[in-house]
Amino acid sequence: MNAMLKPDSVEPLVTDAVPAASPRSRRPRRPLAANGAARVRKQVSATVMKIVAPLVGAALMVLVWQLITVNNAQFPTPAVTLDEAVKLFSDPFYRKGPNDQGIGWNLLASLQRVGVGFGLAALVGIPLGFLIGRVQLVGAMFGPIISLLKPVSPLAWLPIGLLVFKSANPAAIWSIFICSIWPMIINTAVGVQRVPQDYMNVARVLNLSEWKVLTRILLPSALPYILTGVRLSIGTAWLVIVAAEMLTGGVGIGFWVWDEWNNLNVPHIIIAIAAIGVVGLLLEQALMALARAFTYEQVSN
Repeated sequence: MNAMLKPDSVEPLVTDAVPAASPRSRRPRRPLAANGAARVRKQVSATVMKIVAPLVGAALMVLVWQLITVNNAQFPTPAVTLDEAVKLFSDPFYRKGPNDQGIGWNLLASLQRVGVGFGLAALVGIPLGFLIGRVQLVGAMFGPIISLLKPVSPLAWLPIGLLVFKSANPAAIWSIFICSIWPMIINTAVGVQRVPQDYMNVARVLNLSEWKVLTRILLPSALPYILTGVRLSIGTAWLVIVAAEMLTGGVGIGFWVWDEWNNLNVPHIIIAIAAIGVVGLLLEQALMALARAFTYEQVSN
């Protein structure tokens, strides 16, 4: 009986030995010289993309320009245009009469009209955008009107301005105003509508007044959208003023271009096109720098 109850002897279980885990293999470090070479290559590539590539593009454009002049004797060559530009900008602020002024005065006159019309559009468009974004009833009232009038060409409003103001200069400013106001209204309203609801809930809990909600919550949150609308508006305004001045006359870069065309002075037209592009680029870059200064990135946890 004891022999039957005695458990069988258990032989030890033999298993294959498991080797000790080897330490994690590390990637060999790159030598310092290789890191320096990679950094230099990256800097050279960035320099090529930033400086050399635009120069190559400009050289190709000049080459195409030169090829066009081969079969068209009336079209000025780049060398002739450059010579005329040197003469023109050697005295850009001369005055020989009301309709014979330097290109500098014409650019300043156009910038003045753009500044007045753009400023009036900002004074009206940004507050109206806040109302549309903040008050649902106001948005329902003005939304269809904005959708209807926004696609209309700004030059279509020029005869209305001539009829109302009886003068070319206010009519041109009116055209700038009407083309600049829509991007400001729309972007401001979108910025106000996209304010996080958590911010508004905190304002409600703290029982903030409407003025504090506007200045402490809505304006800082919607400011990037407002600046985007401002940047779009200034580009449109500078684009429209040239065409408006061609139709209204007077002193301005648009009228100057049209007057040079009547005189068949094609080099001056090309110079004016370049000057218009440079001024528009400077305006846009200035507003983009302003937008970057007031735009923040959301910090991730």
